[in-house]
Amino acid sequence: MNVSWFKRRWFDFRLGHTVYLAFVLAFGNFIMIAYGLYIDNLNISLEFWQFGIFLVVVYLPVAILIGAWHRKTQISVETEQMLRQNPMMAKNFRILLDAVLNQNKEEIEEYRRLLKKIEENA
Repeated sequence: MNVSWFKRRWFDFRLGHTVYLAFVLAFGNFIMIAYGLYIDNLNISLEFWQFGIFLVVVYLPVAILIGAWHRKTQISVETEQMLRQNPMMAKNFRILLDAVLNQNKEEIEEYRRLLKKIEENA
């Protein structure tokens, strides 16, 4: 097995862990801590399962609204900032511009080989 196979598995592990597993654990932890801090300490007579349902009924729509606002207003700002700081993206656009203007044929051909290699490994 080659090194790139291990690198891809490591990337898959990190993605699965952070996006899915850690998120579920963190959300469950959030519910338990919120219950302990707000319900138990304030002596409100609410069972844990009732609090969980209340939190999902109230928290879930609020989180969805905030997420929709973020997607509509902030993601474009974040994406622009990421692109401005990404040297590979700058190189991609420069080579694309060179290709349109028929300049740097050597570098364009090298880039074409790189893209073909990426396609074959996908």
